[in-house]
Amino acid sequence: MFLLLLLWQKKSLVLASGASLVLMALIAVFYWRILPGAFLSASTKGLTTAFEIFLIIFGAVFFLEILKKKGIIESICFYLESFSKDYRLQVILLAWFFENFLEGIAGFGTPAAIVAPLLIGMGLSPLKAVTLALLGNSTAGVFGAAGTPIHLGFAELANSSVAVNAARFNLVGLLVPVFMLWVLLAGQPEKRKQFFEALPFALWSGIVFVVPAYFLVFIGQEFASILGSIVGLVLIFLTLRLKIFLPRIERDPHPAQKPADLLPLIRVIFPYFIFIILLFLGKIFFGTSKLFNPGIIFILSGLLTLVFFPRMPKLIAVSFKEAWQRSRSPFLVIAAMSVLVQILLKTPSLIVISQRLETRFLPFLTPFIGAFGAFLTGSVTLSNIMFANFLATAGRFLQMDLAKILALQLVGAAAGNMIALADILAAESVAGLKNQEQSILKGVLGPCLIYLVLAGIIGLLVIS
Repeated sequence: MFLLLLLWQKKSLVLASGASLVLMALIAVFYWRILPGAFLSASTKGLTTAFEIFLIIFGAVFFLEILKKKGIIESICFYLESFSKDYRLQVILLAWFFENFLEGIAGFGTPAAIVAPLLIGMGLSPLKAVTLALLGNSTAGVFGAAGTPIHLGFAELANSSVAVNAARFNLVGLLVPVFMLWVLLAGQPEKRKQFFEALPFALWSGIVFVVPAYFLVFIGQEFASILGSIVGLVLIFLTLRLKIFLPRIERDPHPAQKPADLLPLIRVIFPYFIFIILLFLGKIFFGTSKLFNPGIIFILSGLLTLVFFPRMPKLIAVSFKEAWQRSRSPFLVIAAMSVLVQILLKTPSLIVISQRLETRFLPFLTPFIGAFGAFLTGSVTLSNIMFANFLATAGRFLQMDLAKILALQLVGAAAGNMIALADILAAESVAGLKNQEQSILKGVLGPCLIYLVLAGIIGLLVIS
């Protein structure tokens, strides 16, 4: 029903998810005959999870609105572009490193929506800009907004080895900058020559993010995407300074424009520094408590940012209003899907679906299931909430390593962010595109499938 309303009838995500919840509730009550207590318990748990995610979305949007209105986002993008005049390298800096960083601090489709207009500003077509932005909205999604996909997506199913295994499987993500380079150069003169000129830089860019992210998981899953991006950028800047892995011919068809009010670098870095420090302290003091929610840290970081800038009381109110308006619809979708999944878990459907997954090819299929969940919901976290219990039940029956199965689901969901309907629509809207979903999907589907196939093959080889 969800797919019918969303794809065939072209209804909104809110309506499609709400109608699906109503149908599931009717089936659960009148067909499966679940007890009122179980129904209430499932609904309460689903709403609680949805509220925790809502707080993260609200806080992230509030934080980013302050950064945008103070010119911080525009300034940091100019600084990134100024490190190289080659447009191929600039695209990777923005659509790979900056998006990975944004995914780490915000997630939920924010990176693609922010970076797509910046790529258009570089001179790219809106269609190409959206496609590239969606490609970048993938690998870092494994750890999402400060570890949310594992912390809330798997809940009690998760253990410390899930994040470690996910980071290991996610090494395949080093190919994403290569995909970006290929899409960027489509239709360009001397495409192959330009591609192979920049290929070493693209591969190196992938390596310097996924490898540090793997080791940073041992500090905490909340830091993998955030600090992984920072470490990767430091290594890339050293590469640029030493002039290694760079294209032999520098190509600069669209020179970067300096913002009218370019901020000093220290003022650009300050908000992110505050956020990382507060996140680190929160992890130390409240990491195992329900009081630890990255959304609160986003809000505090936004408020503290204003201490470093001229105070603008109206900016706080405007940013809160914007955060409420932009997080309201995602909350309704997340609430509906979370409650739906919790109700489903109270019915025998879990056993029926899990039995369909009891095959020795489960490790290969799992990333595709995760990607399908992200495609439908636009969220790695929601994909985990939807399918983790089914996969865990099938994995236990087959006596497979549960942590590795969940890790493959997580990696697949992150790859599926490339084709997430909600993210495509959001990026389309900010880029000024309409009814280009098929063209966008055509551009991202190939890289997504390659990502999933490689992850699935690795899963088959690693899990017996």
